[in-house]
Amino acid sequence: MGALSALEEALENRWEALWARMAGRDPVELVDALRRECDSHAVVCRAGRVMVPNAYDVELADEVYDQLAHRGSRVGQALTDSLARHAARHGYAWAGPLAVHVRRSGDVPNGRYRVASSVMPHVSAEGFQRAGR
Repeated sequence: MGALSALEEALENRWEALWARMAGRDPVELVDALRRECDSHAVVCRAGRVMVPNAYDVELADEVYDQLAHRGSRVGQALTDSLARHAARHGYAWAGPLAVHVRRSGDVPNGRYRVASSVMPHVSAEGFQRAGR
C-alpha cells in the first residue's frame, strides 16, 4: 500500500470514527454494509477486471432516518464517497455511474437499515437529449 493510500485510509477511518461518535454506530455499520454489498456482488470479467454494481439503495428505519436527517444530503454523499474510495482501493470498476440513494422505509426488517445493489443501465447523452424533446 502506497503512502498516499495509507493516508487516505487513515483519514477515512478518522471521519468514520467521528461520524460514529456524533450519530451512534449506525453510520459506520451502514458504510460496512455498503462495502459488503459491493464486495459480495463483484464479478471478475476479462483480463482480471472486477465489475461491481453501480446503484445502491439504502433504506433506513424511521428512527435511524431521523437521526441522520439533520445532516441533509451530506449523508448520501458521504456514503457515496466512502464506497467510491473502497472500490478504488480494491481496483473495482463500476458498471456505470455510481449512485447511492438513501430513503426512509417503515418496513426495514432489522429495524435499522437495509442495503441492496443493482446495475443501473448507463444512459447516453443522446438518450437524455431525446427524453428532453
